[in-house]
Amino acid sequence: MVFNHCSDQIMNNESKMNVNIDQLPQSNNNLEKSAMVETWNLSKVYRTGFFLNQKLPSLQNFSLRVEAGETFGLLGPNGAGKTTLLKILLGIIRPTSGKAKVMGHSLGDRQIKQRLGYLPENAYFYDYLTAFEFLEFTAGLFQLPKEIKKQRIPELLSLVGIDQKTAKKKQLRQYSKGMLQRIGMAQALINDPEVVFFDEPMSGLDPTGRYQVREIILSLKEQGKTIFFNSHILADVEQICDRIAILNKGELLCVGSLRELLGTSETYHVTVKGGNYQVLEKWIDNLTTNDDYWTGILKGDHQEFMGTLRLMNAQLISLKLAQMTLEEFFIQQIKQE
Repeated sequence: MVFNHCSDQIMNNESKMNVNIDQLPQSNNNLEKSAMVETWNLSKVYRTGFFLNQKLPSLQNFSLRVEAGETFGLLGPNGAGKTTLLKILLGIIRPTSGKAKVMGHSLGDRQIKQRLGYLPENAYFYDYLTAFEFLEFTAGLFQLPKEIKKQRIPELLSLVGIDQKTAKKKQLRQYSKGMLQRIGMAQALINDPEVVFFDEPMSGLDPTGRYQVREIILSLKEQGKTIFFNSHILADVEQICDRIAILNKGELLCVGSLRELLGTSETYHVTVKGGNYQVLEKWIDNLTTNDDYWTGILKGDHQEFMGTLRLMNAQLISLKLAQMTLEEFFIQQIKQE
């Protein structure tokens, strides 16, 4: 198992908020350089079986820290525990153990929820409402004043690429998956949140829909929003995220920036014949063996490394520049786990 860095993670809840917009907590500039999302040893165990006497761990000792203004991607295969984590931090389910904070406040703080946005993986909308009516309804949950609502809804429709005439006439049951996803993003942003959570925002979309959602996320990033989203579409994550984490079977495998995890153009892939494992392990990350051959990613100066090989009477087979793709790194981490 590989650990690069360990940080902390997130929260939110979907509930009606009977608070006037003037009472909403305002942004705190002091938070701009602090953690917006933190978790400590967060765990969730489900009980199954007829007598509920069987335990099924879904999340295990999950610790994470997400800074203000970051676009953070949580990756993992289906069933890894990504949605369980979001549900805990959104207040939908309770953790078995551990704790978490969002914007410095404990889970369940109503005032903080008013400054968050959330789009679930499979959002359910009112089929017979138009997009405009649905956004008006969502704005009503926050009791946005009429003048703000009148300005905010057209802005969001423009942001997600929905024509206003269509939004006022076409019922949501007539929308495609991609259009519903964009309307879902609009409702998540109706209160101009500081932290936005997206659960698989590109799931089930065609290439055009994925591009549109990706552009929306990038525009939010330019506004300085803190964005946390789950995904298993690695190509999109690679283009968007400042940092990523990989989750598998409820366990956090690694955390870091793409540069830290994948290396740079100066990263060397090395193959060695012979040598001592304990010595090679100090020089080579992700060290694997096949017969008498060792391969991995070289760390440190390659000239000094070759000197070490000579002292061990080991043979350098190849040394070449190599930067892993996110897909290669992801598969490697899952296989090692």
